[in-house]
Amino acid sequence: MQRLKCFLTGLLICIVSASGWAELKIDVSGAVSEPIPVAVPAFTGNFDDSAEISDIVVNDLERSGLFRLVNRQAYIQQMKDVNTRPVFSDWQAIKVQALLNGEVNLTPDGKVQVSYRLWDIFAQTQLDAKIMTTEVTSTRKLAHMIADSVYERITGESGYFDTQIVFVSESGRQNNRVKRLAIMDQDGANFRYLSDGKERNMTPRFSPTMDKIAYLSYKGGHPRVYTMDIRTGETKMIGQFKGMSFAPRFSPDGTKLLMSLAQQGNSEIYVYDLRTREHKRLTNHPAIDTSPSYSPDGKKIVFNSDRSGQQQLYVMDSDGGNIKRISFGEGSYATPVWSPRGDYIAFTKIKDGVFHIGVMHPDGTGERLITNGFMVEAPTWAPNGRVLSYFKQKPWDENGKNGGVQMYSIDITGYNEQILPTPDDASAPAWSPLLH
Repeated sequence: MQRLKCFLTGLLICIVSASGWAELKIDVSGAVSEPIPVAVPAFTGNFDDSAEISDIVVNDLERSGLFRLVNRQAYIQQMKDVNTRPVFSDWQAIKVQALLNGEVNLTPDGKVQVSYRLWDIFAQTQLDAKIMTTEVTSTRKLAHMIADSVYERITGESGYFDTQIVFVSESGRQNNRVKRLAIMDQDGANFRYLSDGKERNMTPRFSPTMDKIAYLSYKGGHPRVYTMDIRTGETKMIGQFKGMSFAPRFSPDGTKLLMSLAQQGNSEIYVYDLRTREHKRLTNHPAIDTSPSYSPDGKKIVFNSDRSGQQQLYVMDSDGGNIKRISFGEGSYATPVWSPRGDYIAFTKIKDGVFHIGVMHPDGTGERLITNGFMVEAPTWAPNGRVLSYFKQKPWDENGKNGGVQMYSIDITGYNEQILPTPDDASAPAWSPLLH
């Protein structure tokens, strides 16, 4: 027997779920496996851009590296509408394991309604079925949500396609670099600038509610931490500190900001309460302590410090107590950031002059380096904790040109490194939580 459940998430979504689920599933936590062959026929229906919606879904699934989209020219059966039942032998013949079939129609009140069914071809079972309704202007978001649903249904992990990335858009020569804050969807669509480039801006970070970012700005020539309302563009300087404030990051509940404050040559970690505007010093050491990041539950903070003579990673309680070193490998460690799942900490590592992005467990065990390059820095987690983004810098030539810096994404297994498309050079990415 089927159950029908409806709820609101900015879209009207009706979910039809079947009682018997098949066992088609990708294990994304283990070793690299072959991508699952998936078929996604162009969505049918009376909406002019129905095929574009299915193409966005295809692009999302392909870029994840977990799915291989079977060429539509190889299809034996043509799916006439969403209610067409698969001829399973036709799809088995071309090695398809999962089939996503959809239909997009305009409703009488001018909205867009998408219906789709996801099939396990070899088990000959329907895995999922949904009906989604949205405004005409939100069809791209709806397509990402469909891709998230497919990803989640097959992998058992939450998706990450209906997300945004805030970053620093760069242009110009090495000695006259313009750095503007920018934002885009995770696939590069809906790009827009958040600042005009008059001041140098760095290290943007999303709030948990995604309506604000915190960042470092050299406005007026003085490096300070600011917040910006993404919708209105309103900015506020955080605190009236003597010295340089930098490396901001929100607490999981969005009520506090971690940051570093440099005074008289010493950098310490502080927490700033956005409600009371009070700040508290968390570290007290003559070494440089910086790049703090909360654990998902807000109880711990990871940071890097050179108190052992070389930059290493440390974990402490959120009140600054119980400091423990967790990295002991060769080289220097920097820019740690806790996974949204809590199971890993990502970091930058410099060893023998080579930059790496790596991950380790919060107790320091299981260190793995997953990519490297001339200059590779600033990892940030997708909200499902299984994909990382970061940037790579190429060396500049003797004229201060052709350095080139681009953002990438990669699976935590070190598989499926992908360039994130941007109109200009791009660095310092920060991934948003899911938008729905």
